Amino acid sequence: MTDPSLPTAPTALELSSTTMRAIVDAAMARITDLLETLPAQAVDGAQHVGRQAVLAMVEPMPHTGSELAPLLDQLFEQAIPRSLNAVAPGFMGYVPGGGLFHAAVADLISNAINRYVGVAAVAPLLTQIEANVVRWFCEIVDYPATARGFLTSGGSLANLSALVTARETRLGEDFASGTIYLSDQAHHCVAKAARLAGLPERNLRVLRTDDSLRLDPAAVATAVREDRKRGLTPFLLVASAGTTNAGVIDPIASLAELAREEDLWLHVDAAYGGFFHLTERGRQRLTGMERADSIVLDPHKTLFLPYGTGALLVREGRHLKATHGSHADYLPPMQHEDELVDFCELSPELTRPFRGLRVWLPFKMHGADVFRAYLDEKLDLAAWTADRIAAQPQLEVLVAPSLSIMAFAVRDPGTLAERNAATRWLLDRINAGQRVHLTGTMLHGVYAIRIAIGVFRTHAEHVEMLIEEIRTALESL
Repeated sequence: MTDPSLPTAPTALELSSTTMRAIVDAAMARITDLLETLPAQAVDGAQHVGRQAVLAMVEPMPHTGSELAPLLDQLFEQAIPRSLNAVAPGFMGYVPGGGLFHAAVADLISNAINRYVGVAAVAPLLTQIEANVVRWFCEIVDYPATARGFLTSGGSLANLSALVTARETRLGEDFASGTIYLSDQAHHCVAKAARLAGLPERNLRVLRTDDSLRLDPAAVATAVREDRKRGLTPFLLVASAGTTNAGVIDPIASLAELAREEDLWLHVDAAYGGFFHLTERGRQRLTGMERADSIVLDPHKTLFLPYGTGALLVREGRHLKATHGSHADYLPPMQHEDELVDFCELSPELTRPFRGLRVWLPFKMHGADVFRAYLDEKLDLAAWTADRIAAQPQLEVLVAPSLSIMAFAVRDPGTLAERNAATRWLLDRINAGQRVHLTGTMLHGVYAIRIAIGVFRTHAEHVEMLIEEIRTALESL
């Protein structure tokens, strides 16, 4: 008999199997309706959401519960439609992914079972599932058996951990003189990661790219020699395997050779472009990536997974463990065999979600060949689109697609300011129809319109629709 002095157990959070199924069914009805009507939805529902609309969503903390139906109404009828629709086939703005439904199912399983996978001893088989995913990624980029890695929330944190690993491996505790070399087209998170890793901003060498927006190995070599003469310690070279700005691939093979000659850690930010290595064309264009000391990948980009799925791979996995390993008396014993993995020893996180399942489930259900076919399609669509834009006499392709991103602008109508203004106006006209969404950027002073073809739902009819929207907008230019 229970001691009457003990408190009575609350039961509200314990749901019956009937209630759980009803919750999932209600949410699933909204989700399927949203996904089935994607072609008819506005691509940029956030475009006209003002400050007052946001303030109207401010809510006091609830002290009593509400029914599920009105909460789903609030989400699916108010909040979700008034956002950038990055799962729509017409979304070709920022580097997109698409959010595979399979991964959502994996997250439901992962969150419901709530198993801890930071230490292998407490969930050895689940931890191995995630380790398998990391090994598959290493296989995709042709890394050796010595490589290790981990899944993280995205490229920003993966780049941070890569820089810390390089700093620790090459410089140890005395890193004030360490210098880093990267291009003016590198993702901004790399410079941010350097600052967060404690490296002085004055030691960050952001080198202007050449006319093709690629990092010039000769410019890097000159900067390295000059820094050594000044008593600094060059230690890290960052190459981009598909820049965010224009999808450009740095000359990785030449940079790898330079890194070997100058004893630099070569880090490749392949968050966008790395998974194109699955394709024959991508493998050729990314030659040299396999020689990098570390590589960042974003499965939530070109593996079409939901946001929050990034990865860091390091050629010699022991460097990850030497950098991130730690001890606490309350932790269970760690693994010492090479084939067993404790992710808390390889990454900054101790408590971490079971991210591996959202990659493992769709890969196991379809196989890598299906993903390869989708990526090959994106390469074909990008090349076709660039050809159609180049055929427009009023437009100029500034950067042809190395993979699936390209940049174009209005041909010079006068001054640079006038050209940039005309291109901005054209972008606004293209996006106004809400069937497609593109974004803009600056490329060495020229305002450019970016097309990023990456949503797995984007197919031939959608790039044809894009060209139609561009032609319509040009009629008013």
